Amino acid sequence: MPPSRRLLALTGAAGLALTLTVAVVAPAAAADVEAGRRKAEPCVACHGRDGNATVPGTPSLAGQPAFFTHWQLIKYRDGRRKDPQMSPAAENLSDADMADLAAYYETQQARQRPSKTDPAKVAAGKQLANLHHCTSCHKPGLVGQQQVPRLVGQDFDYLLRLLRSFKAKTASDLDGMMTMSAQPLQEEDILNLVHFIASLRTE
Repeated sequence: MPPSRRLLALTGAAGLALTLTVAVVAPAAAADVEAGRRKAEPCVACHGRDGNATVPGTPSLAGQPAFFTHWQLIKYRDGRRKDPQMSPAAENLSDADMADLAAYYETQQARQRPSKTDPAKVAAGKQLANLHHCTSCHKPGLVGQQQVPRLVGQDFDYLLRLLRSFKAKTASDLDGMMTMSAQPLQEEDILNLVHFIASLRTE
């Protein structure tokens, strides 16, 4: 993409992100963590009692930025993101429900997901993460911020599926940055990045 078009795309994405930030942050500011804990009971079977999932391929929610979780729930409720389990679970959630759930999961301590990583792939993935400036959005340690998800401690299979989906443009993020960033990646790059991310230790 020419630099001028890339700049326009990023400017437009930033404007959209700002608009949605205002929409999501307002209810989140009044979120009730204890209410979120109670409302999370139906989520335990897949995401774990404290948001640390143990089911392979299922994402952990513990420690995710509240903005990110809230936004994902909005997408499931509105049909912009579809999943056989999550779509029906989210369709009747109110804005307050989503804010409470997101606030609850943000306060939970993320634990490491088990995975077997290859040292050579970890090293190659680290180089790729530096090359593509992953920490610029995901922050040092890949702990996430605002609408950008926490990656450290996340499930290996889930990360692999999601990165492949961004590459295939079947997954989307708030500002389109991940879709754009995934396009130059080859399958080997995606695998190496996931090995690197899965090797990182939670705090």
